[in-house]
Amino acid sequence: MTTSRRDFLRAAALVGATAVAAPAPASAGQGGAAPGGPGADTTFTPADKLGFGTARSASPVWFTLQDGRLSEVYHPDLSTPASRETQIVVTDGGSFVERVWDVGHRTELPDAEVPAYRQTARGTGWTLTTRYATDPDRDSVLIDVEFRSRRPLHVYLLHDPALGGEGTADRAFPQAGALVASDGSTASAILARGGFSESTVGYAGVNDGWTQLVAGRGRLDRHYATAGPGNVIQLGRLRLDGTSRTRELVALGFGADGDAAVRAARGSLGRGFDSAASAYAAGWRQYLRSLPAAPEGADRRIYATSVVALACSEDKRNPGAFIASPSMPWAFGFDRAVAPEYGSYHLVWPRDLYQIATGLLAAGDRAAAERSLDYLLRIQQPDGHWPQNTKVSGEPFWTSIQLDETAAPMLLAWLLDRDDPATVDSLERGGDFLLSYSKDGYPSPYTEQERWEEQSGYSPSTIASVIAGLVCLADLMRRAGRDPARFLEAADRWHAAVDGWTVTRNGPHAPRPYFVRLTKDGDPNAGTTYNLGNNNPDPADQRAVVDAGFLELVRLGMRQPHDPVVVNSLAVIDEQISTVTPAGRHWHRYSGDGYGEQADGGPWNVNRADVLRTYGRLWPIFAGERGEYELLAGDRAAAAGRLRDIAACAGPTGLLPEQVWDVNPPYPAVRPGTPTASATPLAWTHAQYLRLAWSVAKGRPVEYPTVVAERYLTQ
Repeated sequence: MTTSRRDFLRAAALVGATAVAAPAPASAGQGGAAPGGPGADTTFTPADKLGFGTARSASPVWFTLQDGRLSEVYHPDLSTPASRETQIVVTDGGSFVERVWDVGHRTELPDAEVPAYRQTARGTGWTLTTRYATDPDRDSVLIDVEFRSRRPLHVYLLHDPALGGEGTADRAFPQAGALVASDGSTASAILARGGFSESTVGYAGVNDGWTQLVAGRGRLDRHYATAGPGNVIQLGRLRLDGTSRTRELVALGFGADGDAAVRAARGSLGRGFDSAASAYAAGWRQYLRSLPAAPEGADRRIYATSVVALACSEDKRNPGAFIASPSMPWAFGFDRAVAPEYGSYHLVWPRDLYQIATGLLAAGDRAAAERSLDYLLRIQQPDGHWPQNTKVSGEPFWTSIQLDETAAPMLLAWLLDRDDPATVDSLERGGDFLLSYSKDGYPSPYTEQERWEEQSGYSPSTIASVIAGLVCLADLMRRAGRDPARFLEAADRWHAAVDGWTVTRNGPHAPRPYFVRLTKDGDPNAGTTYNLGNNNPDPADQRAVVDAGFLELVRLGMRQPHDPVVVNSLAVIDEQISTVTPAGRHWHRYSGDGYGEQADGGPWNVNRADVLRTYGRLWPIFAGERGEYELLAGDRAAAAGRLRDIAACAGPTGLLPEQVWDVNPPYPAVRPGTPTASATPLAWTHAQYLRLAWSVAKGRPVEYPTVVAERYLTQ
């Protein structure tokens, strides 16, 4: 990572601290309660994770790694971060104070089949190696620490709890040799096998241990025993010096209260890292042995990482609840105006869940796909539609209506041959919702939000999903002995109307007709304008905004791949929104997409007057969608090339991102085609890789709904 980017990320992670009052004077005594609460507002680490792991057991703890450190740990479920970061601080007590993210570092995945990582950092005369795994039998993360230096140094463990996903109402206190934090509902405990030779707690940005060490040039002026409620930070000095004492084992335990958290941490320390890591690895290898080997042509490392990343994304207490990503990109992690309750990607979207389920189904994990559908059936809303997204518990989070998400369970159920009465009952209620949804009192597939969750209108991708969903529903109803006529009639009517809603014949990009991203008024030849959002200051003509969503009409069986309008539209999007990178050709979501970084690499943020423009980058998922189209068009070699292009976008540990840099990256050392600071891992990207890998191997898209193609392509 370049210095400029590291400096920016450090500043972004501390957004909000400048609003805190000046540090309160420290008390004269040692111990006691820290003054000056509540401290800076909690901010979460950037979203470009290099590690994501959990045990295959029921232990409800997940960890992430970012920028050389342990970043968010999730507990007791995957919608709830329980800590922000845990990292090592090194000082000589006079001339330097260094955190691991301040120095050169790297993260490695020694075995793609096991999400157990190794991090290495090198500072001023010292080297640190840390290994991570969760204890399969306890609610804890184990950190194996090896520290070596040229001379004796002081080594501290810095931990920032964020219990309950907030971290603004935590209390910190010592208990049984551990540094414990609690928000009244859950608790964490940090324990070192050798204990801590000194420790302190304090308020973030006011008198926490890191702030003290920087101000004191490597020395703690005050040792506080308790702090809170507020944004508390814990610091403990490990009994390491880098010369005579070089190894330590640290456990981060969780529980309903301090006692339970301490027991979890102490039990894991007693077990030891090697024993826990061995059991952890065995669980993952056993799971992968239950699945078919990677198909020929797939990158075996990226394939294994993709299966594991998706499996890690399932909540333990809510089977079938797979989150989109264990991250909070850009402003979602630090701006309360954007995200009053920090949530963002560690939620369940029915659309993403469909992608994940079909990816795992392609990889041979049918049970996971079945659990996904069962979860979807549980979270259906009373009026029949599926929510925009939910916490893993099923509680709706954002509440806009996206019609493709109500169609997704129908497509998944058809792929799974789920025609049992309970499933069909649920899907039929969803179908009735689609038929009742109206624009100006007339039933139509006009959606409140299309698949990018930003605009209302007539969207080719949404309409394709709705038509295919209704036809699949009708087939399941027919098998169950029910009359599906009303659903087929609507599907046929909308199929006949889709071009009239979404194909422009006088747009600026080509003299021939092509699909637009969406229309606001159902008239693609009208110069209707709308604001794209995402820091786009000027309105756009709907005829000039294009995306690749029309490919859903081909991929879901409603258009022939060589349909002239489809071919025309491919030429338009390749010219308008694609970029050739060292990782192959990739595409933006749509013309003028602003969901991404600022020009200088600063984060997407829609609530700053000085941020007039942000830039969405390239999404590897589109290479997968294009590859599935090319298989239908008979070009298997091209599809195989797309598979390689997705793999080429992976980070150093094999995790696949939401976005990669285009030809104008903001940092000289950042190359086009490499991950941005967007959500990594993105489950959708990993699912798309798995699905395309098996599609290429079989010569056809594995999720293709043949019942739809039989209705519309054989007439």
